Amino acid sequence: MAQQFETIALVGIGLIGSSIAREVREKQLAGTIVVSTRSAATLNRARELGLGDRYALSAAEAVKDADLVVVSVPVGASGAVAAEIAAHLKPGAIVTDVGSTKGSVIAQMAPHLPDTVHFIPGHPIAGTEHSGPDAGFVGLFRGRWCILTPPVGADEEAIAKLRLFWETLGSMVDEMDPEHHDKVLAIVSHVPHIIAYNIVGTADDLETVTESEVIKYSASGFRDFTRLAASDPTMWRDVCLHNKDAILEMLARFSEDLAYLQRAIRWGDGDKLFDLFTRTRAIRRSIIQAGQDTAMPDFGRHAMDPK
Repeated sequence: MAQQFETIALVGIGLIGSSIAREVREKQLAGTIVVSTRSAATLNRARELGLGDRYALSAAEAVKDADLVVVSVPVGASGAVAAEIAAHLKPGAIVTDVGSTKGSVIAQMAPHLPDTVHFIPGHPIAGTEHSGPDAGFVGLFRGRWCILTPPVGADEEAIAKLRLFWETLGSMVDEMDPEHHDKVLAIVSHVPHIIAYNIVGTADDLETVTESEVIKYSASGFRDFTRLAASDPTMWRDVCLHNKDAILEMLARFSEDLAYLQRAIRWGDGDKLFDLFTRTRAIRRSIIQAGQDTAMPDFGRHAMDPK
């Protein structure tokens, strides 16, 4: 494929960053890949995996010659990264991120970034419960959505270049207002993870259920909750703190709907239960039809395991 950027700097090299590095390498989308992370051990592991051409513990050093800078850190660290790299960015460079919350990231990063660069926040809706440079793989973004939330007046050519970049990585790309993005992601991603963390924590707290029983008798429902609950704690702590308004709004809606379900169970209202379960089953089928999952047994997870 044709080279899209001379130099790409990846600030943060976890699941998303390392997957980007692998895709860029395989598709030859950049002349040089620069990898940056604050952890010497993580940087050394990235070097062992051959994820970059140059490596730096300093994000400021990493971005100096970059035409595209991808910030892939927990959202709570976005502002600090922007402050560190601001004075070292190449004029005309595109600066983007991969954070799951957009309003907070924009509020943190935009005040630090110079007018000479193009700041186009982004969010690839792809991931697994694994983290770190070893977790990345080619194909993570294939068939998944990436949402861009460019500010008003953003350079159209820069947006088009970033859109092409994500499309080349296999993503379908959409644009969205940051506030709307945060509400949508609160219900489709953030609240489900919070519920998973909570229900797994509840099972752990139950004195009448031993740990061995929870593991031994895990049915598919609880097993799927544990997959979500195994996600990176730092990332999800930051998501909760930095998208709290939308999350609290959706949790309130969820609590109201849960109370409705409780009443139906309490009063033996089978019709209400059947109607709800029928409606939600249709949602599952719609997700499969949209290509965002597979109808294979066990959700096809064994078949799709990148390892």
